Amino acid sequence: MSTTTSTPTPERILQRLDWQVIRRLDGVLQGDYRSLFYGYGVDFADLREYQPEDDIRYIDWNVTARMDTPYVRQYIEDREITAWFLLDLSPSIDFGTSVTMKRTMLIDFVATIARLLTRHGNRVGAIFYGGSRVERTIPARGGRMQVLRIVNDLLNFPLLPRAPFTDLTPLLQSALHSIKRRSLVFILSDFIAALGWERPLSLLNRKHEVLAVRLWDPREVDLPDVGPIIMEDAETGEQLYVDTHNKTFQQQFKAMAQQREEALQQAFKRAGVDALSLSTEEDLVRAIVRFATIRQSRRR
Repeated sequence: MSTTTSTPTPERILQRLDWQVIRRLDGVLQGDYRSLFYGYGVDFADLREYQPEDDIRYIDWNVTARMDTPYVRQYIEDREITAWFLLDLSPSIDFGTSVTMKRTMLIDFVATIARLLTRHGNRVGAIFYGGSRVERTIPARGGRMQVLRIVNDLLNFPLLPRAPFTDLTPLLQSALHSIKRRSLVFILSDFIAALGWERPLSLLNRKHEVLAVRLWDPREVDLPDVGPIIMEDAETGEQLYVDTHNKTFQQQFKAMAQQREEALQQAFKRAGVDALSLSTEEDLVRAIVRFATIRQSRRR
């Protein structure tokens, strides 16, 4: 008896996420997504004392001078949000070893957040990036059909040939120049990239509310002990023979991964950008709720 696996379609993906993710998020967050999305409002609401992790852009310097302690302005969110997804679709995104691929997690996250936003009348757009240049831009629009269009284009986006290290700087600079209205900007990438993207990220965060979503697979951090194997660089295709049974190599591999993680977190912190670390093995609902909890605690 033979079985066939149906090819995923945008409609099926959205139906699955509606049932398995969005309904659960509605229950946990009770429809209040302000803990996820804030900072793009223009109507002044109140003043409060500055707290660590607050955005320094909202410090009221006149009040700070009078009170001799930092105060920040709080704003009422706009009723309509424009959100942009900056999507790193370079070769390393097509990596996954256990449950799913990083590209699959990227599609599920984008579809979920786009659906949450558009069903409340907001607009979403996307910029597809191939590692060295922008491959496609989908202008921001509202409605369920817009979500389906983005998902469809992601499903049909081809696997790219191996190339030198990804450079995220052109993607961020493109967003700086093309996104005119203050927006909510999601950057989805594994951030396996050449250095130099920190400054344009910081500049982008001055104009918009920027959230970084770092996609990763556990095998990129902790190698299993499977003996001699050939490892291949997901970006360049370069191959290297290693013995995963070697304890020294395992320790060095783990230490390097930890150094990369710490460097990334410091880069996000310097740019003033909140970051969600999304594993290919993690439940999407738990990841989003965890992110919302962190942002809510920083807002108090």
